[in-house]
Amino acid sequence: MNKKEEDKIRKALKGKSWNEIKTYDSWQIFKIMSEFVEGFEKLARIGPCVSIFGSARTKPEHPFYKVAEETAYLLTKKGFGVITGGGPGIMEAANKGAHFSGGKSVGLNINLPFEQHANVFIDPDKLIDFDFFFVRKVIFMKYSQGYIVLPGGYGTLDELFEAITLIQTQKLVHFPIVLVCKEYWNGLVDWIREKLLKEKNISEEDMDIITVVDSAEEAVTVIDQFYSKYSLKPNF
Repeated sequence: MNKKEEDKIRKALKGKSWNEIKTYDSWQIFKIMSEFVEGFEKLARIGPCVSIFGSARTKPEHPFYKVAEETAYLLTKKGFGVITGGGPGIMEAANKGAHFSGGKSVGLNINLPFEQHANVFIDPDKLIDFDFFFVRKVIFMKYSQGYIVLPGGYGTLDELFEAITLIQTQKLVHFPIVLVCKEYWNGLVDWIREKLLKEKNISEEDMDIITVVDSAEEAVTVIDQFYSKYSLKPNF
């Protein structure tokens, strides 16, 4: 079912009874299933990948854009694929770096009424469009062997803390989560240490889930050392 068809259905439901609306909600299950199936089928074949997150609002002339591009370029030269949210800003920069290094460039795009559109640096056979954020996040978690997080807003924080929580609760294999730009992230990390840890809402070892660095080279080194430690091989 495409967006136009869904819009027609929504208009048709206007003024309908609660039971009629609930029936429509039940049919949404099939749309959700189709997004999961497409995501599983496409990403199961791409090999080890690292997800790069950050703001969709970051402009190409911004230093963070350049860092994201360089990070993706270095990662793919190491043999890793790169997964992004598929949109503009930091996501575009990461897909661009992967594209021009000749590496795998994956985009998990979310359909939004503003801000988000798929960038042109995603491999055509590795672009997936989602209507449901929760489906998209499951795909991110399932097929990422590491997270590199650049400065971003609410969406970036949502994805970051989702991964931290799943690793903390052992629902996800412990992979590296790297925050790039100490000036941007240290205030948050200090708050976590001074508030959450001090109040014993997290454990000391939970602080080890994240690593804060200042450059693309440092971020890639963290990922590379993790793979080397466990004798995991990227896509060479």
